Amino acid sequence: MIGTILNDEYYMRQALNEARIAFDKDEVPIGAVVVCRGRIIARAHNLTETLNDVTAHAEMQAITAAANVLGGKYLENCTLYVTVEPCPMCAGGLLWSQIPKIVYGAKDEKRGYSIYSPSILHVKTQIISGILAEESAALLKQFFHNKR
Repeated sequence: MIGTILNDEYYMRQALNEARIAFDKDEVPIGAVVVCRGRIIARAHNLTETLNDVTAHAEMQAITAAANVLGGKYLENCTLYVTVEPCPMCAGGLLWSQIPKIVYGAKDEKRGYSIYSPSILHVKTQIISGILAEESAALLKQFFHNKR
């Protein structure tokens, strides 16, 4: 169990690095990585402003990148690490990708899937929350504070 937590923290730090890249691009600082069999196969961050696309969330970018690496649309044997709880749109994408495990940092009290669509993910999808939640939330708070 301790090894799993350490791995979760390591991969979440990689997602936080992606969130910092988004922050530096003046994007909402959310980052994601997809891990398959112990290897990071996709890295992504929000690109909604850059691409002028409301669907360009970190999770959606990561799903697409991982599917391209795997050569198929299903992310079986993969884990998504994302700094903030996925929104309902991203949760729907994760459902369709058949990803078996999602690890996220900070809870999204305003737009998280668990508020609007708590049953949108497959019942067998393993969810782990709170990994580096304080660091993830602090980056978001700093971003929105700078916007005011």
